Amino acid sequence: MKLENLPLEFQGAMPILRKLQEAGYEAYYVGGSVRDILLNKPIHDVDIATSAFPAEVKALFRKTIDVGIQHGTVMVITKEETYEVTTFRTESTYQDYRRPDHVEFVRSLKEDLKRRDFTINALAVGINGEVIDLFDGLNDLRNKVLRAVGNPYERFHEDALRMMRALRFVSQLGFNLQRETFDAISEYHSLLAKISVERINMEFVKLLMGSFRQAGMRSFVESECYIYCPGLRAYGEGLLSFAELVGPAIPLESQAWTLLIDQIHLPEDKIRSFLKEWKCSNQVIKDVQQMVPALKYRKENEWTAWKLYQIGRELALSVDYLLYYFDQTPNLSKIRMMYQTLPIHSLKDVVIKGNDLFSLFDRPKGPWINEVLRAIEKGIVEGELKNQEKSLIQFAQKYLEEVDNGKID
Repeated sequence: MKLENLPLEFQGAMPILRKLQEAGYEAYYVGGSVRDILLNKPIHDVDIATSAFPAEVKALFRKTIDVGIQHGTVMVITKEETYEVTTFRTESTYQDYRRPDHVEFVRSLKEDLKRRDFTINALAVGINGEVIDLFDGLNDLRNKVLRAVGNPYERFHEDALRMMRALRFVSQLGFNLQRETFDAISEYHSLLAKISVERINMEFVKLLMGSFRQAGMRSFVESECYIYCPGLRAYGEGLLSFAELVGPAIPLESQAWTLLIDQIHLPEDKIRSFLKEWKCSNQVIKDVQQMVPALKYRKENEWTAWKLYQIGRELALSVDYLLYYFDQTPNLSKIRMMYQTLPIHSLKDVVIKGNDLFSLFDRPKGPWINEVLRAIEKGIVEGELKNQEKSLIQFAQKYLEEVDNGKID
């Protein structure tokens, strides 16, 4: 097979391949970029593999960076772009199920391709557009089959993360796991305990957000990989409930975690520790902690001004979007309009401040200041108070009198 029109991303890297070939070395586009162009998907990174050893690559190009030279990778810098150029290599045994004991550089493209994870990722394209397929990857692409290169038990024993990558590709591409490849994952799933949570997280989030997440999640559960992922051992049924949610690909990581937590019925007071165990970012944790109860509320109720104010415009839009997955229709334009017409958008917009209250009332500093401000804030948002100094002072005075009389706890 030959690509008649190389994509612009490949054309940009062509001077590098040409220079390597003119120096007597082999050079090819390899990996995910080849797979994606054959699937008519956007290309994210262009990787180049060559028979030139790292020192030989560095000698050919004026500007390079040793980004992973111990593994054969040199970054070549051009005026327009940077490209990773990696020497053909073979790998030794993997004692820790994630890193080879040592890497050996070779001159053979076949030796390099046969160490890769799946046949659809073991394709190469030459400078003339010719597709080199040594492991029947093109046939698997046509038939939408995900198959390990060679012996799947060896591939997953080398790097156990490849099992999560397999499930992620099922979710993203809608491919079927070849039987022996699935059986190897089912047998070796416990090796995921050897892999860092950070690496598993990257694959799992992509699995959650895939266009074909139903198939990916079912395979995740059926292979029992979920048992060796943080905090999921008891939630096989909930994971399958997540898999059954019908709708488009989930756009944001925070939305994916929110839907998952909603479906496994994780208690709200466990959300932070669960996501911490998954090594999620503080921002994702903060957002999801607000979004989960908001989604539960929104499935049964319309937004109120106070609820919308509390969660904020962007998180409210994210939560409302999730109604798609519960056969309800989001009303994003209504949220934008409601939020725009709120009298204030944060406590900073209130004309009276904490120091003002302290100076106006003969009371020692204490939690009463925040309590009064919170009551004022809520009253303004709900339209019961005007954001004017005189009316707010009157409200504060009455509020404190009612607290003193025991009418407000």
